[in-house]
Amino acid sequence: MEKKNILKGVLFVGVAASIYGMLATFVKLAYQDGYTTAEVTTSQFAWGIIGLLILNLIQTMTSTKSLPKAEKKDVKKLILAGTSLGGTSLFYYLSVQYINVSIAIVLLMQSVWFSVVVESFLNKKLPTVRKVMATIIVLVGTVLATNLINMEVELDFRGIFWGLLAAASYTLTMFTSNTIATYLPAFRKSLIQLLGGAVIVLIFLFFSQIGPLHFDVLKSFYLNFSDSTEGIRAFDFSILWTYGLFLAIFGTIVPPILFNIGFPNAGLGLGSIVSSLELPVSVTMAYILLKEEVLLIQWAGIALILFAIVLMNLPSRKKGELATSANFH
Repeated sequence: MEKKNILKGVLFVGVAASIYGMLATFVKLAYQDGYTTAEVTTSQFAWGIIGLLILNLIQTMTSTKSLPKAEKKDVKKLILAGTSLGGTSLFYYLSVQYINVSIAIVLLMQSVWFSVVVESFLNKKLPTVRKVMATIIVLVGTVLATNLINMEVELDFRGIFWGLLAAASYTLTMFTSNTIATYLPAFRKSLIQLLGGAVIVLIFLFFSQIGPLHFDVLKSFYLNFSDSTEGIRAFDFSILWTYGLFLAIFGTIVPPILFNIGFPNAGLGLGSIVSSLELPVSVTMAYILLKEEVLLIQWAGIALILFAIVLMNLPSRKKGELATSANFH
């Protein structure tokens, strides 16, 4: 691989990861302006689908060769896999409703060791010593990054609940995105996955804002584990042109395209290391724009998590031991 191609790949992956790192801060700003999680996610996915439809149309019209079409069985698999894509965005955005962005992104990064567990289960073999060490480092880094030792940072149990659920959903997205219908063009594959994610988002929208909550148990769960304290209210369509379009462009459309260009050039291992830029960028943006306090001990924890990601993605002597990465939120 030529050096310039590697540099190009690193640049594209780095920019994409940095863009992803900014998203949660703008979601938090949307909350401060009175918008709900349902409005944020629905507007993001709506614009995302429209954008990818346009890109697919342009690609089909300008392509000099016939593009492969998805087989019916793969369409079903991609839509099903896409539900984890919708879940990741939904759960992550719910998490930042209750806890600092700097804490939420650390919880999302638990997908690093979640993936080790899932990979071991699927392969029916114990993880390598290096992956076990990386997992331990991530856990130690998480304790420091969330400041559990001194408890100087307020941790709402609902934020932790949704943050860990986002990490689990993100882990599922990692595996499905890299194994299903790899023959499809990136735009087409992304669009089908996004449709699956939209199903989850629309179900949440129905129960949170536009539909009746008939069952007391469901209503109680929703009020305790969501961002609503007053129950159902009408959907605010102004979100579409205030935050929705921005979040769709920089959360659903642009980063996946950059990742799809960058990873083949940078390589999976190096690309995964560079993509971890999302963590410090997210914390820095929250510190600058939201004035969130980030203690020195938390920065130390973040550094440990980044080190663990590098350790896990270093080239291995054993064939077949590859890093796992994803490019969706």
